[in-house]
Amino acid sequence: MNSPTTEKFLGLDHLRTLAIIMVLVYHYRMFAHPEWVDKYGQFGWTGVDLFFVLSGFLISKQLFEQLKFSNKICLKEFYIKRFFRIIPPYALTLILYFGFPLFREREALPSFWKFITFTQNIELDLLHFGTFSHAWSLCIEEQFYFLFPLFLLLFVKFQKVYTIKYFLFSLLFLTILLRIISWELFIVPNQNTENVWRIWYMKIYYPTYTRLDGLLTGIGIAYFYEYSRCFKKFINSNGNLLFLSGLVVVSFSFWICSNQTSQSASIIGFTLVSIGFGLIVMSAVSKSCFLYHSKSILSARLASLSFSIYLTHKGIIHLTQMALEKLNIEKDGQITLLICFINCIIISYFIKHLIENPSSKIKNYILKIKS
Repeated sequence: MNSPTTEKFLGLDHLRTLAIIMVLVYHYRMFAHPEWVDKYGQFGWTGVDLFFVLSGFLISKQLFEQLKFSNKICLKEFYIKRFFRIIPPYALTLILYFGFPLFREREALPSFWKFITFTQNIELDLLHFGTFSHAWSLCIEEQFYFLFPLFLLLFVKFQKVYTIKYFLFSLLFLTILLRIISWELFIVPNQNTENVWRIWYMKIYYPTYTRLDGLLTGIGIAYFYEYSRCFKKFINSNGNLLFLSGLVVVSFSFWICSNQTSQSASIIGFTLVSIGFGLIVMSAVSKSCFLYHSKSILSARLASLSFSIYLTHKGIIHLTQMALEKLNIEKDGQITLLICFINCIIISYFIKHLIENPSSKIKNYILKIKS
């Protein structure tokens, strides 16, 4: 199937690199760590929201391009691409976690079927099943990859593509509303209990229906970028202003989310974080922004490794600290942190070349045969 040529946005590599660094520093707090990690890593959880905005933009932009080009979506091609991009490194990570208990950063894993059905984020009990808990975001993205093209086909079938924007705004309102309902039903009655934080993660932080802000922001940007000339012209003319505006909104959202489990953070915090990162993503695809023109080999390399780093980093950090402790190297030292991060990159480099690249070749071969 012929398809339009997709633009290469160099600026997004910088944002993907930023996102994975934020996640690494944030998750490093669960291990022995230097004191500064607590201070500078406290908002690293928003790196996942940046990933959501990036995924929403990049994936939906490809689909919107297909619609504009041929007024249809090739589901088979789309799902084949997603399968060979996601499943091989994910399957390897599952083998490590389920086949080699030493790799686990904590004691207990959720059921295997929850991982293979990408439903592990639903009712995820962080206290009792915290191992490989970070797969929750992959579950949300996989659910998005599966369902969003089907929704788009419905809009195409009824010739209502122009109404997608109303659908996106409705979903954004719904996800905020569901957080409000979850807060009132589950958090308020348990505010004075020791396990309120566990309930907060289960009912507000992890569920798909309460965490749609980032994906919807990315999809919205992609939609208007493809279907509104005025919007695209505005982006290309105001890149640096969008970047500064994004920094302001992100900074304000960090202030709102200074207590991550507070009512204001829970209800509107995720939305503000997503909007702020959305503005920065818009700046990164703007021809007038410094991000668009700044090419970095380091960012490009780290961006290409970000998925496998995300999947394996907790297990790698856990194993590295265990090994260094036996060598009488302080687990909470700067050197240990540096070695842990370097090991995460090295292991991900091997995963990319031994798993991801061969998978990509198989994918291209299959698509070539089908075309």
